[in-house]
Amino acid sequence: MLFERSSALRQLGRAVASIAIVAALAGCQARPLYSSAGGVPVKMAAIKINPIGDRVGQEVRNRLVFLTGGGAGEPTLAEYQLQLSVTSTRANILDDEIAAAVLPGRVTVSATYALTRIKDGQVLKSATRSSTALLDLSNQEFAKLRAYRDAENRAANEVAEFVRADLAMALSK
Repeated sequence: MLFERSSALRQLGRAVASIAIVAALAGCQARPLYSSAGGVPVKMAAIKINPIGDRVGQEVRNRLVFLTGGGAGEPTLAEYQLQLSVTSTRANILDDEIAAAVLPGRVTVSATYALTRIKDGQVLKSATRSSTALLDLSNQEFAKLRAYRDAENRAANEVAEFVRADLAMALSK
């Protein structure tokens, strides 16, 4: 009799523990960051990005407009304002010429931004993101200019991706 009672209590304990685990897991939610269930794509499409004057800044802005709007362009009715400032620096990796034909170089693009909710002026997210693109510099002037421009474009696109991820995380809360 005692053995049957302890066996029944053990089974009851296991059942209660199983129910508690299932109830605890029911509270956990994992969903994709860009899913439509959280409303993130709609919020992202309502971000207005300030104009930028230089070419590299415009590359970052254009990519962000495309990424946040899903290819639809800028919003007509914006709920959020993104103040964006972009800087770009060019540098040679080696100061002295080792090779007569090609020198390594790098371009760093940095974006400082602040996402503000328009209706109440609350800053939701502000940060600085940067990306570095490496390149080979030729002795030919046009090839050198083109290499710098391609590296700036690569770094600008990567910075825009970083900013987009930050914005999506801020708007998913």
